Amino acid sequence: MAQKPPSSAPIALVTGASHGIGYEVARQLAQRGMTVVLTARDDARGTTAATQLNDAGLDVRFMTLNIADDASVQQAAAQLAQDFSHLDVLVNNAATNFDYGDTVLEVDLAQVRETFETNLLGTWRVTRAFLPLLRQSAHGRIVNVGSGAGTFGAPEGMLANFVPNLPAYTLSKLALNGLTLKMAAELQGTGILVNSVCPGTTASSPEMESIPGARPVEQGAASIVWAALLPDDGPTGGFFRDGQPLPW
Repeated sequence: MAQKPPSSAPIALVTGASHGIGYEVARQLAQRGMTVVLTARDDARGTTAATQLNDAGLDVRFMTLNIADDASVQQAAAQLAQDFSHLDVLVNNAATNFDYGDTVLEVDLAQVRETFETNLLGTWRVTRAFLPLLRQSAHGRIVNVGSGAGTFGAPEGMLANFVPNLPAYTLSKLALNGLTLKMAAELQGTGILVNSVCPGTTASSPEMESIPGARPVEQGAASIVWAALLPDDGPTGGFFRDGQPLPW
């Protein structure tokens, strides 16, 4: 992480934030006065992203973080503890493998394992590693970025609509909502709120921009930022989009 003076502002960390929704979440949180730790696996892309936001007058600091790697996660948590001693907001955004071209009975199971390693277990290990720092905050917030595609209840839910495509991604996101519930239950009464948010189908990359009805990335990110800024009496253990409960 680039060395800067200590910050008295609330501290937020966003995973997978060198581009797309993660980048926009980092920007919006920094615009609201937070010091944002922008993380990414790729040092060059992450540094470039943080520099762009710094040039816009925002307090954003880059940290290398591969959520699928135990050593990387532990190193990042130790570095954050050294630099700030606490964490107010953790946004688990990093994810992989939008495998729309695969079906559940044909997909390579090695690819499925890799997807779960990042989308589910990566979020799990990052949250566990940074939890001691979140406990040092008076208003800890954990936001897991989910997807309506991996639900039974959301309008675009591929499970409810009996669609075999996107198997690894949808099932990993379904499991992520379950993980959110378990985390919220364990942290009930601590002041740390844990929620899952679906940003909707968002034009966060060239291939996503071609999907009919894809929302602007600013709109999808705002849905996540809402959960990061919940008041102390806000909900926990829920699944939301645009501040509204979403069935799953």
